[in-house]
Amino acid sequence: MRFIRKVMIGLAAFAALPLAAQGPVPTPTVKKVDAAVPVAKSAAAPVALDAKDVEAWLDGYLPYALERARIPGAVVVVVRGDQVVLQKGYGFSDVAKRAPVLPETTLFRPGSVSKLVTWTAVMQQVEAGKIDLDKDINAYLDFKIPPYQGKPVTMRNIMTHTAGFEESIRHLISSDPKAVMALKKQMPLALPERVFAPGTTPAYSNYATALAGYIVERVSGQDFDDYVDNRIFKPLGMAHSTFRQPLPANLAPHMSKGYPDITQKPKPFEIVVPAPAGSLSASGADMGKFMIAHLGDGAGLMKPETAKQMHDFKAPGVGPLNSMALGFYEQWVNGHRAIAHGGDTVWFHSYLWLFPDADIGVYISMNSAGTQGDAGAIRSALFHKFADRYLPGADKPGQVDAKTAREHAQMMAGNYISSRGSFTNFASLFGLLGQMTISLTEDGKITLPALDGMGAGARDWVEVEPFVWRDTGTGERLAAVVKDGRVVRWSVDAGSPFMVFEPAPAGVNAAWLNPALIFAFGIILLAALAWPVRALVRRSFKADFALEGKARRAYRLSRIFAWLAIAALAGWIGMIAAFSADIGSLGGPLDWLIHLLRVLTPLAAFGLLATAAWHLWLSIQDKRRWTMKLGAILLILAALILVWVTLAFHLYGFDMVY
Repeated sequence: MRFIRKVMIGLAAFAALPLAAQGPVPTPTVKKVDAAVPVAKSAAAPVALDAKDVEAWLDGYLPYALERARIPGAVVVVVRGDQVVLQKGYGFSDVAKRAPVLPETTLFRPGSVSKLVTWTAVMQQVEAGKIDLDKDINAYLDFKIPPYQGKPVTMRNIMTHTAGFEESIRHLISSDPKAVMALKKQMPLALPERVFAPGTTPAYSNYATALAGYIVERVSGQDFDDYVDNRIFKPLGMAHSTFRQPLPANLAPHMSKGYPDITQKPKPFEIVVPAPAGSLSASGADMGKFMIAHLGDGAGLMKPETAKQMHDFKAPGVGPLNSMALGFYEQWVNGHRAIAHGGDTVWFHSYLWLFPDADIGVYISMNSAGTQGDAGAIRSALFHKFADRYLPGADKPGQVDAKTAREHAQMMAGNYISSRGSFTNFASLFGLLGQMTISLTEDGKITLPALDGMGAGARDWVEVEPFVWRDTGTGERLAAVVKDGRVVRWSVDAGSPFMVFEPAPAGVNAAWLNPALIFAFGIILLAALAWPVRALVRRSFKADFALEGKARRAYRLSRIFAWLAIAALAGWIGMIAAFSADIGSLGGPLDWLIHLLRVLTPLAAFGLLATAAWHLWLSIQDKRRWTMKLGAILLILAALILVWVTLAFHLYGFDMVY
């Protein structure tokens, strides 16, 4: 599920403004690229796509990549037209048993690639006249989704990830089979806040996809699992595929284990709670059949005109970057348009690409992220290197002059928040920890360190059009929307269909807030530790405590609240650690801690502020030493920072929708 990845998080009003609408920004000149500047890939003669060559090429690439990343196993399928070119397993589905990956029968969890099945089901119902893509979806529901800015959500919004929902992680994924929940119960229970007007801002939503599955369930009169079995899997002969959780008895023996990496023990079968968004288990061969059906204009699933409506739609986006089709997202490479979808559970990492112009489909799934999360780089490199070999093309971008390029790069530098994130609940804290930073290299180019691990090589961003950059290694683009001389949003090709980044508001900008938090807790820790240390020193020297009466109470209370603040910090760190180790822990097991922290945090923050202020007032009244007054002032500043974070990131309350 394209969630997690540190996920996690984050990517507000849609601005489909042409890049020319940049207000007072000086108009740059664009010139042809000097041959010495490596900003374009040369076209090479394509290699014939046949089983022998594809297998040799994959055998030269994938085994070493998996071994280097310590990923136990993978399956790869390549199809052309209505034929399978190659389907092959690599490594192990069960390391302890040395069980190989069998492409015909071994089940992998393709995560959010599952959404393509759900979108296919939606389009079948569109074709049947039971769903209107542009109608208020409340017409299909037994509960109400309130309008946002007077506008309802439509199925087209949902299929293009522009419904405006914030991230929802509570009912997402778990290792507990009891987490399985009927859509009828889950959809009203897990309804997240809407934070963007519909149709304006790409913001990936697992909840919205599950909602689409629930609508299919309601308009078809069939349970969602039964529907996809009867209307998609059976017609295509996908006998080793299911959305059911836990797995049916006949398929359970074929399930690959999921691993942190090959050196560690396998993990339990994952329960994807919003099932239509990612609960599919399928063999590589079955995914090949699904690709063939879509390459064949929906053969066996829908009419050609329905498939074309799904595949050819292009939602508005950021400048020239990739955007959403209906359910699929664009991925352009070497002048070829792929329609695609990626998917990540905690342990499985997958991608599916279709090249309609070449009638080619490629699918990969791996049963581990690898030691450094290398699964993302492996599949990205597979996409680009496959295209370079079998679908080559020449890029002919221009290049912005050096002076303007430096000016634009400087405009881009800063911290950004993702439209895919939480904004109205305590989970917004993850957004603070995961803000995207654009900085500058020594030669004045933009650099995004957070993206470096998602590609096979180093990134080199060269501005080829005004506010459009191209990575010289992959050809992927980054583009920004600029208004009145300010960057208002940007994205990159790999994520632009479903996620954009906007400047972090000053009040929640990690550039100053993270150092301020370190300062605050440093002061609070010193104040808390000084209390017992001074007591021990006084006892050792048989000295009296200088403060008495109200002054003593104020001092002691401020130190008690300092310790409470430290306890709250430790609790949040513990919760984040537990979440990082097992995302399912947020779905119930840690409810007690979440409730406790959202009571303790505001109590500690406001209590510390009040008692530190009281302590300072009494110190001034009693004309205490300047050092005591300075200490109280610093403690007040620390408390103010803590209060601000508590309020800005909603670290309070009792609502459990997050």
